Amino acid sequence: MQKVWFVTGSSRGLGRNFVAAALSRGDRVAATARSTASLKELVDVHGDAVLPLEMDVTDRAAVFESVRRAKEHFGRLDVIVNNAGYAQVGAVEELTEQELRGQLETNLFGAVWVVQAALPYLREQRSGHIIQLSSAAGVIAMPLGGAYHASKWALEGLNEALAGEVAEFGVKVTIVEPGGFATRNGNNPDPLANGHMATTDPAYDGLRERLGAMAGKMPAGDPAAAAQALLKLVDSANPPMRVLFGKGFHPLIQQAYADRLQTWADWQDLSIEAHGPLRAG
Repeated sequence: MQKVWFVTGSSRGLGRNFVAAALSRGDRVAATARSTASLKELVDVHGDAVLPLEMDVTDRAAVFESVRRAKEHFGRLDVIVNNAGYAQVGAVEELTEQELRGQLETNLFGAVWVVQAALPYLREQRSGHIIQLSSAAGVIAMPLGGAYHASKWALEGLNEALAGEVAEFGVKVTIVEPGGFATRNGNNPDPLANGHMATTDPAYDGLRERLGAMAGKMPAGDPAAAAQALLKLVDSANPPMRVLFGKGFHPLIQQAYADRLQTWADWQDLSIEAHGPLRAG
C-alpha cells in the first residue's frame, strides 16, 4: 500500500536518501528542510508526490503548521521520520551554554515537537510508524561527544517511553541507530566528525590527537543502502523498537552492556547497603 511520509532534515545525507527511496517506489513524501531550494531537484523529478516544506525543527509553531499542511495535502500520515540533527563536538568543559542548549533544541526538542504535532493524526487513524534517528552514539559514549550523546541518549529514553504510550493506538515506534555513514561526499564516517566544534582548550589537545588518530577506521556505510533498509523496516508487520544500521558497532555495544552488567554485579553489596535496613510493617 502506498505510504505517506513526513521526513525532517531532507536536504542531504540520510534524510535525502530516505526521501528519494520512498518516492522512487511510489510513496508520497512531505520533505522538510531549512530551505526548500535544496529540494527543487526532487520536485522536478517527482512532481506532486513530494511536498517541500521550509521548516526549522526548533520552531515549535512552524513544526505544527508543517505537519498540519502535510496531513491536509495528502489526507493522511503513515511514516514520521525524525531525522534532523547535528553533532556538537567538544569536551564537556569546553561547551558553552549556547552550544549545549542548541544541541538539545535541535536533536531533542525538535524531535518532540514533530511527535506532538503528528500524534493526534496517527491516533485518529489508529495507525502510523514513528522512526526516530538516534545513533550508535545513543547507546555508547566517547570523549568529546558529551553534548551529542546527551541528546541521543535522551531520545532513546523518550522514544522507549513513547512506544509504550502509543501502542494501544496502533502506532509503532522504532529507534534507528546508525553507525558511521558517508553522508558528505563519501567522507567522515565517524559519527562525531561532521559536527560543530567547540572552542578548544589546550588541556584536551592530547586527547583530541589520540582520538583523531583512531577516527574513520571503520568503513563508511552507504546512505542509499540504509534507505532501502528503512523501506523494509516500515513495511514490516512487527518492526523492532531498536535497530542498528551499519557494521562494526554491534560488538562494541555488546561489550559496553556486558561491562555495565558486570559493574552492577561487582558493586551489588554496596547497592544493598545503600538501601538501608528493611522496616517492619
